[in-house]
Amino acid sequence: MNRVFVQDIRIATALGNLEQTFAGLLRGSTGIGPINRGFSGNAATIALLEQPDNTSCIHTLLELVLQDFPGLSRDTVPFAATTKAGVDSLEKVMRGIPADIQTAFPQWLLSRVRRRMSLDSPGLAVSAACASSTIALARAAREVAFGRAESVLVVCADVVSQFVYQGFSSLHALDKSACRPFDSNRSGLSLGEGAAAIHVVSEDRVRENTVSVIAEISGWGAACDAVHITAPARDGCGLIAALNQALSRGGLSAGDVGAVHAHGTGTVYNDAMEITAFKSVFGDRARPVYSVKGALGHTLGAAGGVEAALSIKSLHAGVVPPTVGLEDPEDAAAGYVSSRSSSLDRRVIVTTNSGFGGINAALVLKLPEC
Repeated sequence: MNRVFVQDIRIATALGNLEQTFAGLLRGSTGIGPINRGFSGNAATIALLEQPDNTSCIHTLLELVLQDFPGLSRDTVPFAATTKAGVDSLEKVMRGIPADIQTAFPQWLLSRVRRRMSLDSPGLAVSAACASSTIALARAAREVAFGRAESVLVVCADVVSQFVYQGFSSLHALDKSACRPFDSNRSGLSLGEGAAAIHVVSEDRVRENTVSVIAEISGWGAACDAVHITAPARDGCGLIAALNQALSRGGLSAGDVGAVHAHGTGTVYNDAMEITAFKSVFGDRARPVYSVKGALGHTLGAAGGVEAALSIKSLHAGVVPPTVGLEDPEDAAAGYVSSRSSSLDRRVIVTTNSGFGGINAALVLKLPEC
């Protein structure tokens, strides 16, 4: 198989671009605050630039990550990942405001990326709940590894809409203030907006064009526990399977991993499931486990892309950000999660995401020279 590398990354979060977001995480900053969109609650929102009444906020998110993205060869395959794309356009139509309802579909996001970056390939739209962009990155890595593509651009984005907010609210899944991943007093998640663009290339393309790369995707895995439509399997069986697949594909053992970038939503059952899975796969040796959702909110289908990009930043900085919002770690997580940053002694990070329907996904990221 071909080796798979990451050449370029861009993100947009409630704390800014990649550099701004990472610096904010190290400071313990948060972008979570009151929503000002006609519905009450708290979330980490960023697509609040002046927006025409008939335009979805998804346009703003895409422009933030693509406006200065380097030019790509036309044979680059576009992948788009999202849960609900520009579903806020449907809300506008329901209020009698003319809007393009096509933006509410994942296929529109793919088409937009393809046109915006002048790419020839029809590409692939991925919608796999909150693991969407991790699944898309895994699929991109597989296409490159097996020689079916030399260059893949993975773009992911999701907005905080009333439809999405009310959906999570109806499940009583939202924290009334700000989420507290892995905290003993956690009571729910905080929604967030975000986007990422990640350029994945083959080793052959790197050699041909003598381009620099910033990370290697050495392993990936995905599994569905199929236990419940919204809740994870309590024993973590799906995440355990995804993690073992990713490590096996990467030719790595659990001891090679320096840190785990968890999904860490702040919901009672998700966080407990993850700790159970991590202990099953990695054993009792404490290694940093962290979540960025206390700072950025849960960016839904964009979470995996945003978090993979931040994991790459951690690899280069040699530091793991604190888990913002954490005050009193639950007993099972004590010694693993921290409200302080920590050093990264092994330059390998596993990043995981889970979603409704029991879907779980994992990526193994490392520095190119590893």
